[in-house]
Order: sequence, then C-alpha cells, then structure tokens
Amino acid sequence: MADKGFKATRVIAIANQKGGVGKTTTAINLATAMAATKKSVLLIDLDPQGNASTGLGIPRDARDVNSYHVLIGEAGLAETTQATEIPGLAVVPSGVDLSGAEIELVDMDNRETRLVQALKPALGVYDYVLIDCPPSLNLLTLNALVASHSVMVPLQCEFFALEGISHLVKTIEAVRKGFNPALELQGIVLTMFDKRNNLTEQVAADVREFFGEKVYKTVIPRNVRISEAPSYGKPVLIYDHKCAGSEAYIHLAAEVLKREVSASKGV
Repeated sequence: MADKGFKATRVIAIANQKGGVGKTTTAINLATAMAATKKSVLLIDLDPQGNASTGLGIPRDARDVNSYHVLIGEAGLAETTQATEIPGLAVVPSGVDLSGAEIELVDMDNRETRLVQALKPALGVYDYVLIDCPPSLNLLTLNALVASHSVMVPLQCEFFALEGISHLVKTIEAVRKGFNPALELQGIVLTMFDKRNNLTEQVAADVREFFGEKVYKTVIPRNVRISEAPSYGKPVLIYDHKCAGSEAYIHLAAEVLKREVSASKGV
C-alpha cells in the first residue's frame, strides 16, 4: 500500500538559451506563487550568475556550499538547501564555482545524469522542484533537462523569439531521444508583454499559431515593480502583491497547476 504522506514530486526546468527573457524572474515568482497555494517547492539555482538566489534574499556569503557542490558530488541536497522567507519555498543557491562546473563535468562519469542522482532525496519530499537553468544550452542545462519531467520556456515578445526557441525545442527532442523519454514541453509563457506595442501582439499571435495550446493564456506584462523587486531580495509577489506583475504570476501558477492536474489524470 502506498504511503499516504508520500508526495509525487514533479520536476520542471525553466529554460531558454537566450538571456534577458524573464527566465529567472519567472522561476522566482512561479515558485513563490506555488508555495502560496500550500505546495512545497524547492527552487534549484543552476545559473552561475546566481540571480535566483539573490532574488530570494540569499546573501552571497551564505552560498559557500551550493548547487556546484551538489553536481560534482561534494555535498548532498540537504546540506545545500536553504529556507527562504516564503513559507513552503526552499532554495539550493548558486555560487561562482558553478561557472567552472561544465569543464569539470566533461571528464566525469555519467556527466549528463549528475543532477538526476542528486535529486533523489527531494523526490517525495516536495510537491515541485523548479530548476532555473543558465541562458545557454550547455552541460548544466542538459543535466536539468535530463532530471526534469517537463520544461517551461519563458519567451520574450520580440522579433527573434521564434527563431531562438527552435534551438531549444530541438534540444528537448534530442534529450528525449537520448536520455529522458518522458521529457515534455510543459508550456511557453510570454514575458515582457506590452499591449501598446504592435510587434508584441504580432509575436504573441505567431507563437500561439505555431505552438497552439502549449502557450499559456497568461502573459507576463512589462512592469516596473517586477524589475525593482530583485534589488530588495524579494519576489515581486512579496515586494508588491497588488501590482500587475504579481497578479500575472498568480494566474500563471494557477494555470500551471491546472495543467499538472490534467496531465496526472491523462487528460
């Protein structure tokens, strides 16, 4: 008989090889919004820049043991996980060491599955594990994709959006064939949406035409409060829970959770 207290943990990578698209902002605020619905969430900062850690208020001098040490096997998940001020949300911070991890991983055994093994202690403990990937398709991102059930892609509403995402879709397909047959595209979230800009509307229409239902109905607007929040070490939902950006991430979390329920039922 299954343990009634056991959680079926879902692992979602948040990835886009292009920088500046709202990837880390989405990771931070989606995790916060999920935690606000009483879900237990672990956010893994796998980006050497460490912006997700900063945005959740983890000071740099508190990151001596971080996701780098998890990947290379020098520390376990429990040793690196830190609580945040948001109930139900924990984080494995990034550190500067992570920038050299790819070179070290090249010569390691099972270099593509290091994170899969490291995440085992989290399975059954958290409802969701979100992985904030670096803005490149490297071994760090590959580890995240191999370890995940699905991928969420934040996509900035700009001219080259579709061209950039095609590379990531091909990578997802390659990972599915070579390492992780269950990996799926969870969804695409349109970010930095400005309804006053005709190009924004056109890009959104093109993305929806190409990807159909995979594109979330919720769009994340350009919002100054979203931009300000990280400098205070807070998610925008904590910094200003009434602003348009916060409301958008709350709606996005609801949409993601609804999709997750549907997926678990095979709908």
